[in-house]
Amino acid sequence: VQLQASGGGLVQAGGSGRLSCAASGRIVRINDMGWYRQAPGKQREVIATITSGGNTNYADSVKGRFTISKDNAKNTVYLQLNSLKPEDTAIYYCSARIVSNPLYGSTAYWGQGTLVTVSS
Repeated sequence: VQLQASGGGLVQAGGSGRLSCAASGRIVRINDMGWYRQAPGKQREVIATITSGGNTNYADSVKGRFTISKDNAKNTVYLQLNSLKPEDTAIYYCSARIVSNPLYGSTAYWGQGTLVTVSS
């Protein structure tokens, strides 16, 4: 199983962007999916999650600005970034708990990270 993230880049403050993360490989079922980020000199933090049923949760720092969604048919999770601020600059990682064999439960996988830089 692999997670491939894309969509990062340089954005001006106040601008928007969208990140994508596609899961591939032996997938029986995808449980929770989420986006995390790690800013320079800081620990990785969870910013948005979405359950298999579509319930979402957001960190206070991004609530009202970022939107997580998914396309089950494409095994892909998205993160819409709006009203970006310089403090949103970070490497963004996607994660998913994926069942490859129902006998063994789910395993957490991580994407490779994509850099989002917000200029002031």
